[in-house]
Amino acid sequence: MLGSVAIFSSRVNERTVRVVNHLIEEFCKKNIKIYLYDKAEELRRCHDEHTVEVIENTGDMKEKPDLILSVGGDGTFLETMMLVKDLEVPVAGINTGRLGFLANISEEEACHSLEFIYNGDFEIIERSLLEITKPEGKFGGYDPVALNEVTIQKSGLSMITVNVYVDGVYLNTYRADGLIVSTATGSTAYNLSAGGPILQPGDDSIIISPLSAHNLTVRPIVLPGTSRLRMNVEGRSAGYLATCDFRSEKLPFSQEIEIRQFTKKLKTVMLRGKDFYSTLRDKLMWGADKRN
Repeated sequence: MLGSVAIFSSRVNERTVRVVNHLIEEFCKKNIKIYLYDKAEELRRCHDEHTVEVIENTGDMKEKPDLILSVGGDGTFLETMMLVKDLEVPVAGINTGRLGFLANISEEEACHSLEFIYNGDFEIIERSLLEITKPEGKFGGYDPVALNEVTIQKSGLSMITVNVYVDGVYLNTYRADGLIVSTATGSTAYNLSAGGPILQPGDDSIIISPLSAHNLTVRPIVLPGTSRLRMNVEGRSAGYLATCDFRSEKLPFSQEIEIRQFTKKLKTVMLRGKDFYSTLRDKLMWGADKRN
């Protein structure tokens, strides 16, 4: 049974307000302690301050919640991950955005499945994260940890050259617009658009997918999750662009980048009766035929 929950939201629209208000109302009926993180500061008027405690960061919570709810789209889920990744508390994503691979619980499901959530009647999927260990002190001062992907991209018009080493062993020199280093979770994000493989979210593997490679025989590769990657980049412009999910930094070509799997995993919620394959069929419309 739930004793306390934390609700995270960063961008507010009509759907988000409706869902958050419903969650607060239902959790209050069950006398469940509620912590509310509202980056947009638009939800504070929607609740009784004696029942809901507004927080600005996870350190404001008096105890670790039993469950974290991210209400929004996949972008909100990524921001929530960045804030709660060290708590090791299950995170459920309620989709009030668009596609919703990470926020995979629809508004309707959230309203009708609260009894299952109260009782902890759901599956927990542990998802691997990526960490940029070098350079340090970048990406806005936050931990450089990604749930979806780390990318290296050209910052100008000319392609870049990326020399990649895996556990100290030379892998390849990629001449391309960039590289995507993806988790299994991120396999359905940027990696999917670049023609990379789709992996189950609980897979520990790391995917490297080139972006518009100059050599057409260069294909995506799947590496063990224990792999440590080192990359140095060359090019004709002033530097290259490195991204860590939704954060980015422009780096000089003299700066190598090193990537490994993060020491902790993110626990995420999958409702009973749902599975990854049904999500793929739904979101990617596999099997759909407009003629039928």
